[in-house]
Amino acid sequence: MDSLEEKTLKSEMIFDGKIIKVVVDDVILPNGATSKREIVKHPGAVAVVAITPANKMVMVEQYRKPLEKAIVEIPAGKIELGEAPEWTAGRELEEETGYKTNGLKHLVSFYTSPGFADELLHIYLAGDLEKQVNPLQADEDEFVNIIEVSLEEALQLIEEQVICDAKTVYAVQYWQLLEAMK
Repeated sequence: MDSLEEKTLKSEMIFDGKIIKVVVDDVILPNGATSKREIVKHPGAVAVVAITPANKMVMVEQYRKPLEKAIVEIPAGKIELGEAPEWTAGRELEEETGYKTNGLKHLVSFYTSPGFADELLHIYLAGDLEKQVNPLQADEDEFVNIIEVSLEEALQLIEEQVICDAKTVYAVQYWQLLEAMK
């Protein structure tokens, strides 16, 4: 099989932001031609599938500026420098929902948009949830409404495009599979 590798000739950072960096790479294609690749560099993120003892999924409603609307999502956040993904998952769960977990299980890790970004998202299942009286504080620029929904409600929110991001659709489908196996 022929190599599909694109060799980088030159890389130039054109944006260095708080969350992402954007680079433009000049590459040699497998056929010898050259091209440019615009790449978003991201430190990685986590998301948490949190199911309460009452069999409700803990979610957050949050305004997403790129979409110009509020959507419902599972708790998630960026991995900070030096953090292990599992630690970030516990921190984000508590900051965004007020729940603490005594049990995280890694479900899957995947690249969110490999055509233009290197973000690796790690999804965890949180068990043994406890509502905290004094939870960790959310980021000062983050505003969320916490909701708890049944599986049927979550499926309806997908149908209504209120749940419309890949990680949350995955989480609901994973939950649906767990329920079917009971």
